[in-house]
Amino acid sequence: MTYPGVARLELPILQELVATGGMDDVRFLYERLVAYFPQIDDAAHGAKENGELRQWKRHVQRAGRELADKRQIDRRRGLWTITPQGRKRIEDEAPSFSFNVEAVPPQTGAAALSHTDVQQMLIDIGRVLGHHAESEFKYYDVVWRASETSPRLSHIFEVQRKGNIDAALAKLKRAYESQRSQPFLIVASERDTNRANLQMSLAQSGAFHEIGRVTKILSFEQLHRLHRALTSVADVLAEFIER
Repeated sequence: MTYPGVARLELPILQELVATGGMDDVRFLYERLVAYFPQIDDAAHGAKENGELRQWKRHVQRAGRELADKRQIDRRRGLWTITPQGRKRIEDEAPSFSFNVEAVPPQTGAAALSHTDVQQMLIDIGRVLGHHAESEFKYYDVVWRASETSPRLSHIFEVQRKGNIDAALAKLKRAYESQRSQPFLIVASERDTNRANLQMSLAQSGAFHEIGRVTKILSFEQLHRLHRALTSVADVLAEFIER
């Protein structure tokens, strides 16, 4: 089987570490990194599972050593941690994950809302609908649960105002695979919607095609309208959904 070059693994490794809060066990990275390379098709993936897993692990480990030599990650007892140098590389090279698009004019209205504004709207909407809602829970932007003590995260929201959309999709994919949480991507622009749809292509050409059928994409404008409508009738809704 032909694997991607070691150098091509470096940025996905850094992305995965950022998505998990900065540190992860390398055992969990092996499988997730496959999703970044659609050219490793189902047949090749099966071959890896049946006999080439060891070779794939060595390949990932070589990329890890390269990153460690560059001081972009720290490797200790199987735990890989991204360093400030690694985070800087993500910021510097983020465009390499994106499709070339024309510059767009400054956004106004709902699209000009800050990341924090959108998080608060999601919290407000969740509470109106009877969920326990939190922001910055673990490494997710916003989560909803049935109650504060419920172990399952029923809804996961990632807010994409600017930056690399792959990190947001990686978090949503992880939440769906671990708890079948309902993933939502909240985007500021049509450009980001198009990028996300390409990455979640149902033709299995996108790096995150596994969550293409289940992920809901909403714009800042749609969320803003929903927030305005629901909060205006919050008292009435409470009578219907009171537990």
